[in-house]
Amino acid sequence: MTDTPHVLDTLRTRGFVHDVTDEPALRDLLATERVSFYVGFDPTASALHVGSLVGMMAMAHLQRAGHRPIALAGGATGRIGDPTGRDAEREVMDERRLEANLAGIRRDLSLVLDLDGEAGALVDNHDWTGPVSFLDFLRDVGSHVPVSAMLARESVTRRLEQGGLTFAELSYQLLQANDFAHLYEAQGCRLQGGGSDQWGNITAGIDLTRRMHGAQVFGLTWPLLLTSDGRKFGKSAGNAVWLDADLTSPYGYYQYFVNATDADVAAWLKLFTFLSPDEIEEVARDHRADPSARTAQRLLAREATRIVHGDDGVEAAEGATAVLFGDDQFVGMDDAVLADAFAEAPSVEVERARLEGGIGLLALLTEVGATTSNSQARQQVRQGAIRVNNAVVADERRTLTTADLASPTTLVLRVGKRRYHLVRVTDVPVSAP
Repeated sequence: MTDTPHVLDTLRTRGFVHDVTDEPALRDLLATERVSFYVGFDPTASALHVGSLVGMMAMAHLQRAGHRPIALAGGATGRIGDPTGRDAEREVMDERRLEANLAGIRRDLSLVLDLDGEAGALVDNHDWTGPVSFLDFLRDVGSHVPVSAMLARESVTRRLEQGGLTFAELSYQLLQANDFAHLYEAQGCRLQGGGSDQWGNITAGIDLTRRMHGAQVFGLTWPLLLTSDGRKFGKSAGNAVWLDADLTSPYGYYQYFVNATDADVAAWLKLFTFLSPDEIEEVARDHRADPSARTAQRLLAREATRIVHGDDGVEAAEGATAVLFGDDQFVGMDDAVLADAFAEAPSVEVERARLEGGIGLLALLTEVGATTSNSQARQQVRQGAIRVNNAVVADERRTLTTADLASPTTLVLRVGKRRYHLVRVTDVPVSAP
């Protein structure tokens, strides 16, 4: 007799279960067979984000329990766009952008999933949907789907109440349902997973697979990662934390998790790390005893960053954090790190040639708006209130050059304790202030 918990219990304990269809039957299936399961990712951006990572981690736990993941990149459905949870029709993308987005999704999925060979699969639903004519699709798929069931979906009724839904958007659930039926027939896929907002689309696929193939398949949804005001976390909410280091640096990614609230940190340790439940409970216990130490947040940030950016990303993020929140000078920093760290700080652009020739400190402080005049800047320097790249400046006659850059293109000016201004070097001519 094994002590290994059933994978559904693992998923439930870690917070990945919102709804399940016919849980007893699915539980038996997962306990007795190696189950192929799929989750779809529409290519609406060039990378996936933390909201997508919830599903990726659920897939990883299923794969670690011996089951076979099929990651579906929605090359077909992405050409239409899922109306679920939206108040307006999605933007239609051109082919070049769509292909670039698909490439980004494939890259990000490999962070936590093995999709090579027998371990798993990465598929594009355009491969089996694109060649099918409209008439053939209506005959082979549409004839199995009652219109009353389509119109009863919550996402459809809401859009209809708000004034309209295009036929293309209405057909989205047919395309996704057909994906499940196709993957069942082609690869024996028995389970579809997705965020809780996908319940209607998933059950449509279950019903279509039953009607077309006489087979019982299953659905599993997990809770959506929401913002503090209850909005769906992601690019449409304007708050995405990307898995691509070019879009969110390892430092920015680390900082997102290290700033988790006390109310969220224990749940996020379960969702975004592979730490065991015992390890998570131990750190949660320490956190409850002394929340101000933020031990749980630091562990969460370290382990979550390691999954996406590796040990090098953790080292870079923790090193940058130590510098930016300590008293050391900012030397040899990364442009992306400074951009993330000082995202709210005002900035000005200065031509590289001009900075190479030297700009007086007082004049630069006034130019960036850190002081109102050279005389005020001189007074601030004499009071020890001015820092360049976190180093106190005592010489009011100091001239700054490109040798003073903290990163390849950025110089950081600080006034007082926490008022920052950035100077960004550019090779493009800048209009006079």
